Amino acid sequence: MAKPSIDISESFASTAKISGDISQKDVNNVLQFLIGVGVSGHVPDQFDAKKDSYSDLVRDLLEPLHISRGHVTCLVSVKPAVINFFAGFHGGAVAAVAEAVSIACARTVVAKDKEIFLGELSISYLASAKKNAEVIVDASVVRSGRNLSVIALEFKLKKTGDLIYTARATFYHMPAAKL
Repeated sequence: MAKPSIDISESFASTAKISGDISQKDVNNVLQFLIGVGVSGHVPDQFDAKKDSYSDLVRDLLEPLHISRGHVTCLVSVKPAVINFFAGFHGGAVAAVAEAVSIACARTVVAKDKEIFLGELSISYLASAKKNAEVIVDASVVRSGRNLSVIALEFKLKKTGDLIYTARATFYHMPAAKL
């Protein structure tokens, strides 16, 4: 088993099982990358104590531009808090934005007394939005029936109009309670 030459005594990697068929150089590269992106970093106390701070972060990125039945368009600002190691829009943040905008879009056609829950979310990452870029997110209802709604989303750079991400969300409807 290869032993990493970097000091990993304080990181998650000190308990990792490292396969014997990987070179020392590759082990070090992987560990340095993981440490560099903050995989084992400390979460500040203000975020541990606050419930749902992640949703607050996502909401802070969004600005609604257009809302109509079956259609929602928002502007997303790619702020430093949601960029990845490569200075692009973090894939998890893209997914969180897709979820939030698709929920808003579904709510334009689903009755208020019906609860909905996300059953499936698929995303195609075609390119990347860089730090401080503005992205237009356009969501529209593909299908909405008694039991489910399907929402399609397109993410385009505001400056060029280039398509950078596409997403599709399926929401299941819970029946209204009859008391």
